[in-house]
Amino acid sequence: MRNALTISGAALAIAVLINPSFAADKYRIDPEHVSVNFSIQHSMWAKYQGTIRRVDGEILFDKENVERSAVTVEILAKMVDTLDTSRDAELQGGYGFLNASAFPKITFKSTGIEKTGDKTGRIRGNLTMAGITKPVTLDAIFDGEGVSDWDGQMRVGFSATGALNTNDFGLTGLRTLNIGPELDFTIEVEATAIDPAAGRATAPPVGRITVPLRPE
Repeated sequence: MRNALTISGAALAIAVLINPSFAADKYRIDPEHVSVNFSIQHSMWAKYQGTIRRVDGEILFDKENVERSAVTVEILAKMVDTLDTSRDAELQGGYGFLNASAFPKITFKSTGIEKTGDKTGRIRGNLTMAGITKPVTLDAIFDGEGVSDWDGQMRVGFSATGALNTNDFGLTGLRTLNIGPELDFTIEVEATAIDPAAGRATAPPVGRITVPLRPE
């Protein structure tokens, strides 16, 4: 009869837990619970207001080590809404504007995140718009986390503000219309856990390894 020693995978579990790649939880931006609104000066008068009608993206959030977090966002240029259809058509036009036919996507990818307070942080990243990529900084607030009552999903919420210069992205057509160039924007976003068990990342199940001590 063969004697055997059953060894648990505890060592493997520890190795997985200390690996930074397992330290953050992944969330998907909920397109029904996100708003990106902007304002830009029109000459000496009032400011134009606008919104983004759909935003997609993912958030990798490490609550204990915020610097390990990351954000990626994708917006279709045609989803930029200035609350006026004729103005939308002009903005999404060719050279000097968004040129949505040639550059259909606006993207943001974080390059660094730092914690500035108990629930505040600064997100630095690259924004690509109209085929031009420039650095943009967001001041963010962590609003909270928890399981929602209506769908049972783990959610996180954030608010953020930022600003950009439209000339930096080649939107010089706005200048001829006495619009801008300083554009301010606000972001309110909820995101749902991609892993239903998220809330604190855990190691995947580790099997048992059987090692024979000696033959019969």
